[in-house]
Amino acid sequence: MNAAMNWSVVAPEIVLLTMACVIAIVDLFVTDAERRVTFWLTQASLAVVALLHLRALDAAESVFAMQSMFVSDSLGHLLALFATLAVMTTIAYARPYIGPREMQKGEFYTLSLFVLLGVCVMVAANNFLVVYLGLELMSLSLYALTALRRDNANATEAAMKYFVLGALASGFLLYGLSMMYGATGSLDIPRVFEVIGKGQVNQSVLIFGLVFVVAGLAFKFGAAPFHMWVPDVYHGAPTAITLLIAGAPKLAAFGMTLRLLVEGMLGLATDWQQMLAVLAVMSLLIGNLAAIAQTNLKRMLAYSAIAQIGFMLLALTAGVVSGNTLSAGNAYSSALFYMVIYVLTTLGSFGLIMLLARRGFECEEISDLSGLNQRSPWMAGVMAVFMFSLAGIPPTAGFYAKLSVLQALITTNLPHHLWLAIFAVLISLIGAFYYLRIVKVMYFDEPTAEAAAPSEEGGGAHTLLAINGSAVLILGILPGGLMALCSMAILRALAS
Repeated sequence: MNAAMNWSVVAPEIVLLTMACVIAIVDLFVTDAERRVTFWLTQASLAVVALLHLRALDAAESVFAMQSMFVSDSLGHLLALFATLAVMTTIAYARPYIGPREMQKGEFYTLSLFVLLGVCVMVAANNFLVVYLGLELMSLSLYALTALRRDNANATEAAMKYFVLGALASGFLLYGLSMMYGATGSLDIPRVFEVIGKGQVNQSVLIFGLVFVVAGLAFKFGAAPFHMWVPDVYHGAPTAITLLIAGAPKLAAFGMTLRLLVEGMLGLATDWQQMLAVLAVMSLLIGNLAAIAQTNLKRMLAYSAIAQIGFMLLALTAGVVSGNTLSAGNAYSSALFYMVIYVLTTLGSFGLIMLLARRGFECEEISDLSGLNQRSPWMAGVMAVFMFSLAGIPPTAGFYAKLSVLQALITTNLPHHLWLAIFAVLISLIGAFYYLRIVKVMYFDEPTAEAAAPSEEGGGAHTLLAINGSAVLILGILPGGLMALCSMAILRALAS
C-alpha cells in the first residue's frame, strides 16, 4: 500500500513532536522545584505514544507515507514501543536522582522526548536521508543532555568526547550512504535492494560504501574497535543520562542496522556478515577483558555493553547462509530478542545505581556496593538478578537470550559459525567473573563508611525496580511470548 503523504501513518511521531513543544512551553510557567506537572505531562505523552504503537503493532502489511520515505510495519512499531517504554522507565528512575543535582529542568524532559522522536524516525525510515535525519535528531539531543549538568567538569568532558566522536561516526555513515547512492542511483532503501539484486552495479564502489556504513553503525552500537567513546561517556555523564544513552538508542541502532543492511543491502550479506563477525569477536574480547580490570561500576557496565553488543552481532552473521535466507528469520529474531532483554536488564542496573546515589554522593565505584545485602537485602537480590542475566546464568532472561543466539549460529551447520559459538561461550565464561564479583561484593564484603545506602526518596522508582527485576526473571522462565513477538515482527519485515 502506497500513499503520497498519509499523515495517519506518522501519527505517533506527530503526537511526540507536538507534546515535546507543548511541554517546553508549559514548563516555562511551572514554579514547582520538583517539576511535577512537567514530569506527569511527559509520562502521559509517552503513554499515549506507546498505545499508538501498540495499536499499530498488528498491521499485517507495510504501509508507506511521506512519498514512500517512511514505512509503518510491525518491526518499526515494536522497536518504537520498546524504546518508548525504555524512555518512560528512564525518566521514572531519574526523577529522584536529578533533583539534588540541579538537573530537574524542563530541558531534561523535552530533550528526552526529542531523543525518542529520533529513535522512532530511525526505526521507521525507508530512505537514507530519513535514517540520517532521525540519527542526528537523536544524537544532538543526547549531546546536549550529557552536558546538562554544566558545572560538572566530568559531564562537560564526556559531552565533548561524545560530540566529536559522534560527529565522526555520522560522517562515516553519511559518506558510506553517499557512496551507495552513487552506485545505485537511489536513496530509497527498497530501490537500493532491487538494484543490488540485479548485479549490474560496480561492486568495488558498493563494497567501499558498505565498509563506511558498517563502520558508522559500529560507532553507534559502541562495538570494538569503534568503542572508544563508550567508557568515557558512560562514566562522565550523569547516571540518568548514561541510562538514556544505554537504553533506547541501542534499539535505534539495531533498527537502523536492519533497515540498511538487511532490507537495503541483503545482496551484499556475504560481505557485511564477515565484517560483523570481526566486530563481534573484537567486541567480545575487548569488552570482557577490559571489564575485568575496572573498579568503577559505570565503566565496568560500559565495557559490559561492548561485550553484549558483540554477542548480539553474532546472530546477525547467521542470517544468510550459502546465498539462501532460510535461517534469516531465526537469526534476526534472536538478535532482536537479545537486544530487548539487554536493554531491559540495563534499565534495572543503572536504575538501581541511581537509587543508591544520594545528595553529594554518586554510587559509581564497585566498592560502594560493599555489604549491600546487610543494608537492603531486596536491592542486593535485584542487582544479583541483573548481574546473573548479563552473565547469562539461568533462570534469567539473559540465559535464554544467549541460548537463542548460539542456537541461531549452530543451526546453520557451518564450521566457522560453530567456532564462533564456541568462542562466544568461552569468552562469556571469562566475562562472568566481573558480574559475579559484584554479587560477591554485595553479599560477602563488609560495608565501608563510604558504601551506598538505599535512598528513602522515590517510592515509585523502588516499585518500578521490583517490577523490572521480576520481568527479567519471568522472561527467563517464560520467554516464548516475547520471542514469538520478535519473530512475527522480523518475518513480516522480511516478507514486505
